[in-house]
Amino acid sequence: MDVMYAYMPESGELFVKQLKKSSILALYVIGSTLTSTIPGISIAGANPEATLYTPTGDAEYLFYGKVVSFNVIPTTPDGIPTPAVITRASLELLNIPFFVVNAGCYVRPKIPFIDVNGVVGNDIRTGNAMKYDDVIKIYENSKLFGEKIGKLANTVLIGESIPGGTTTTLAFLLALGYDAKYKISSASAYNPHDLKIKVVEEGLKNAKLSIEEARNDPLKAASKVGDPVMVAMAGLVDGIIKSDAYVLLAGGTQMSSVIALLKHKNVGLDKIAIGTTKWIISDRNSDIVGLISQIGKVPIIATTLDFSKSEFYGLKAYENGYVKEGVGAGGTALVSQIKFELSSSDLANKIENEYKKLISKK
Repeated sequence: MDVMYAYMPESGELFVKQLKKSSILALYVIGSTLTSTIPGISIAGANPEATLYTPTGDAEYLFYGKVVSFNVIPTTPDGIPTPAVITRASLELLNIPFFVVNAGCYVRPKIPFIDVNGVVGNDIRTGNAMKYDDVIKIYENSKLFGEKIGKLANTVLIGESIPGGTTTTLAFLLALGYDAKYKISSASAYNPHDLKIKVVEEGLKNAKLSIEEARNDPLKAASKVGDPVMVAMAGLVDGIIKSDAYVLLAGGTQMSSVIALLKHKNVGLDKIAIGTTKWIISDRNSDIVGLISQIGKVPIIATTLDFSKSEFYGLKAYENGYVKEGVGAGGTALVSQIKFELSSSDLANKIENEYKKLISKK
């Protein structure tokens, strides 16, 4: 079993031990922010406007192995596949129940899903990403659902799909006073840090929110410069923990916004771990350990899944810094490796087979 303990290894090992004997259920939270349509911010779609459709495509692909709302294959502009390929292949191995939670999608997916009455996030440059009342509603509805779902499994995995989410994460963390500049990852191999910082600084200026205000009311900070997915994920975690279940946050640097929101809502972090990919851990253009270590004692565990020997350019590109994470890919792959004691090469072969199915639908 190839697993990397990137932060708090002893706690990570304990989490893996309990994971091995746990019943597991997975949630994938989808949503949209108009921030993703700013040119250069996100490559999670064929063009900036297409990023608004990506979460819907990811969710439908998880269910059906294809996108049904529109005739596209979910890829970057360069044809690199959505990380949902990794997630779907891992889910088929695990054969566990999973649900999609709609936190505020631009296009409602044509699948059965849980709706927490969310909203699409505005461009954060406005300093008004969402109405405060809507943020409260998203959090409380998600928390209520989390309390129910936490009674169905020992561990709940939570992943996300929201293009532009790394930019809103940067804004949210800076609003709370954390040292986050140049530490947030990107789906691009060439992380547009300076563009993101410019966008975020404009949003923070218009938000007119002090660090003290943001820390006292992190949901207010989210309403100014956050996104619906970070709010829904935090609410879900709050509820799940109240039902005495564990949570594996399946994602990269975006998980830092969820951890920070929970911390400043005074929610305990001792039942949470982050599951991600080696591509996030080894990324020279971001620093997930540096982010999380500022916020709380949450172990980071990574799959060492490797596509360097893949016959497909689209998968090999992950080794060159593209995509790296998303749609719960790292955490879901990690759980499949832990549960079945799979090597990275065994899992890579399974994902290659899934990718062949995807490209055959062109």
